[in-house]
Amino acid sequence: MSSTNPRVRKIADRIQVIVAEMLERRIKDPRLGFVTVTDVRVSGDSQQATVFYTVLGEAESVDSTAAALESAKGLLRSEVAKQLGMRHAPSLAFVHDALPENARHLDEVLARAKALDEEAAARRGSTFAGEADPYKKPREIEDEQDEA
Repeated sequence: MSSTNPRVRKIADRIQVIVAEMLERRIKDPRLGFVTVTDVRVSGDSQQATVFYTVLGEAESVDSTAAALESAKGLLRSEVAKQLGMRHAPSLAFVHDALPENARHLDEVLARAKALDEEAAARRGSTFAGEADPYKKPREIEDEQDEA
């Protein structure tokens, strides 16, 4: 949805700032959790903007924040139009950004794998099941002149 067009990127960056400031200062919905706007992607024709966000807390706070954002969508869109000076403001869609949770989960999995590897290496008398270095090496090609 995002374009490499510098104008569209500038609009997306500005929308991110406007929405984040509005959520922090003007939207007083009690359902709104601790929200961070992580990214905004704007369609090439600037008619649609997808706002990615994260919420600190449990699944209930994610659900209630999604409802609060949905109800504040009109106010946020009109403020975006006002601050950007656009006649037709892009429609806003809010998407919970799962990337931080996925990254945290991967970090946990990698830490567990490292601990298991260290535990296995600490055992006495353990040897490699195959070769010590199982990765393929590039073959060394001898110069044809050496053969001649």
